[in-house]
Amino acid sequence: MQDFSIFISSLTSGYTPVIGGDYEQKDFAYIDLSGNNTDLLKLEVASSEAFSVFIDEFLRNRNKKAAYGGYNELRTLYNRSELFNNVEANRNIHIGLDIWVPAYSEILSPLNGKVHSFRDNQNFGDYGPTIILEHIEDSRKFYTLYGHLSRKSLEEIEIGAPVKEGEKIAELGDFEENGDYAPHLHFQVMENIHDKKGDYPGVVKKEDLDNYLKNCPDPNLLLKI
Repeated sequence: MQDFSIFISSLTSGYTPVIGGDYEQKDFAYIDLSGNNTDLLKLEVASSEAFSVFIDEFLRNRNKKAAYGGYNELRTLYNRSELFNNVEANRNIHIGLDIWVPAYSEILSPLNGKVHSFRDNQNFGDYGPTIILEHIEDSRKFYTLYGHLSRKSLEEIEIGAPVKEGEKIAELGDFEENGDYAPHLHFQVMENIHDKKGDYPGVVKKEDLDNYLKNCPDPNLLLKI
């Protein structure tokens, strides 16, 4: 069987929107949020408001409208949350793609599919409202996850409901409902979801990284931002 990352890359031929509105490929800027970014040392990362200002200034200085990045990125910013920063978990490597745009931006499905599951993951530092879609392309099943949504996004959604490519499926939440983050979408691709519903790890520990990277390839292979 074809390698999953190659398969995912083959599904789209160019930039594929997951954020609604008039965003074009040229409107995005890559941002490094790893421990190598010295600018983060000056920031009070425990404050979602301060982080929003940091993102806004980053985009304004580059004359861009959206920031993206974070796949396979070692981040120290998770130290603020006991969900990740504890002896048992010790998770700090991000395996999704983050896209930083304003709260209540429309979220689109990049492919045809159906609603697999949804859940409000309410822990501090968690996804907040989350939707998982199931896709079948060339007889191969896989999943996409959308985290940090608004609670309104979960009000009328139904498991099994069909979704078309480019269709609005949700909107981003603000920090009061999205796990206490500056507004952004966590987008992740997964070949196997096992028994998970409305949730799947997006931050993992080093010991588990290789297995997760095989199951969760770089989402930008699909979006091509």
